[in-house]
Amino acid sequence: MRLLTHNMLSSNIKGVTNGFPLRIEVEKAIEKQVDFNPDFLKNMFPKIDWKALLDASRTMGYAELPDETPDSSMLDSDEFLRKFHHALLELHLEEGALVCPETGRKFPVNKGIPNMLLHEDEV
Repeated sequence: MRLLTHNMLSSNIKGVTNGFPLRIEVEKAIEKQVDFNPDFLKNMFPKIDWKALLDASRTMGYAELPDETPDSSMLDSDEFLRKFHHALLELHLEEGALVCPETGRKFPVNKGIPNMLLHEDEV
């Protein structure tokens, strides 16, 4: 599961008001090379929750992103775009769990696929 996917998932358990961002528990993380596409990154940047991406990338062992949310002028920096690209698209959670910040419910991730199905009492 890419961190791009993680940035768009939230817990939909009945009664949960704060289901984003899901905390990552890493058992196995891998890196997969993806073609660099600056136009895609520039279009995705406004849609990304920076703090969620920053925390997730650090949990995955990648600490190259700036602490503060970059302003749009950073999108002209090839160095920044490559770091953003790596965190967003090349870091993969292969095995582990996504944890609801409110309830602590763990959603397993197996072979890079998050299982977000709810139990009967959670819908």
